[in-house]
Amino acid sequence: MTDLDSSILLALLVAADEPVSGDRLAKELGVSRVAIWSRLERLRAAGFTFAASTRKGYRLKGVPRALHPALLDAHLRRLKVTARVDLLATVDSTNSEAERRLAVGQEAPFAVLAQAQTAGRGRLGRRWHSGKTGNLYLSLAFRPFIGPERLKPFTLWMGLALCAHLEAAVGVKLGLKWPNDLLAADGRKVAGMLTEARLDADSVRELVFGVGLNITGAPKDFPAELRAIAGSLERAAGVRLDPNRVAAETIAALFDAWEAFAEDQWRREFKTRWARYDTLTGKSVRIGLRGSPLAGVVDGIDDEGSLILRTGGRRRQVVASGEVTLRKP
Repeated sequence: MTDLDSSILLALLVAADEPVSGDRLAKELGVSRVAIWSRLERLRAAGFTFAASTRKGYRLKGVPRALHPALLDAHLRRLKVTARVDLLATVDSTNSEAERRLAVGQEAPFAVLAQAQTAGRGRLGRRWHSGKTGNLYLSLAFRPFIGPERLKPFTLWMGLALCAHLEAAVGVKLGLKWPNDLLAADGRKVAGMLTEARLDADSVRELVFGVGLNITGAPKDFPAELRAIAGSLERAAGVRLDPNRVAAETIAALFDAWEAFAEDQWRREFKTRWARYDTLTGKSVRIGLRGSPLAGVVDGIDDEGSLILRTGGRRRQVVASGEVTLRKP
């Protein structure tokens, strides 16, 4: 019955503030008016609110604060997202789930998202807090068959595309802290990204891009050790957001960003977006590496997304990966 719920919600979303009659819904969806009324009642019980008029019909007035499969599907259909998207109640890690699905041959591209994760992870084996709070825990999976050398700027490009999308869609400007963190204006971390790939000698066979995006989380929703550094889109934008709409639009934007990358159409926007969303150029930083850490002043990125660092004596050091921390002046 989720398909029927999704179709009802899609009709109401498309109509926006215009009422949609029960008769029209019944005829278009091939069910009785009683069936429409019954589904609306169940949706009310799940947290939806509708304005109803006996002469005009129904309008969607309020939606749940958590991800809801029918509403998410309705938004994805509205946006004409054709890739398979599965919403799970709980999973260990959406990246791990995507990897398992690739391993058993599920057709790609596809997306997996969850209302909560029990073992969400970030870069360098860190844990990603994944409470059931209306946030987005998402992984996109691809079988790209591209050369491994092409993958270097991928995570950075996806992060810049996400910044551009959220600025346009939500009205909040985020900054990208190289290589994988999205920060609000107050420096709080709003999102993190994790790319994992399976390589052959000459090609990337499987690629999983994971993102954790805090949509509605308030400081009290995070563990004590994260409350001073974690933020959310809602807090940064200062407006109430619909997690389902944000999730669907983010999925659509990231699939578009992947297509631009796969078709090698990303370069024309890469440096422009970096200039707009970069948070590090001109800052004094310390970069943790497997060997000795480096310290210096960030001087931008190269064409492949590696960080350019000016160290002692104005020497130029190109850093492909590492953990960046700001140094005090």
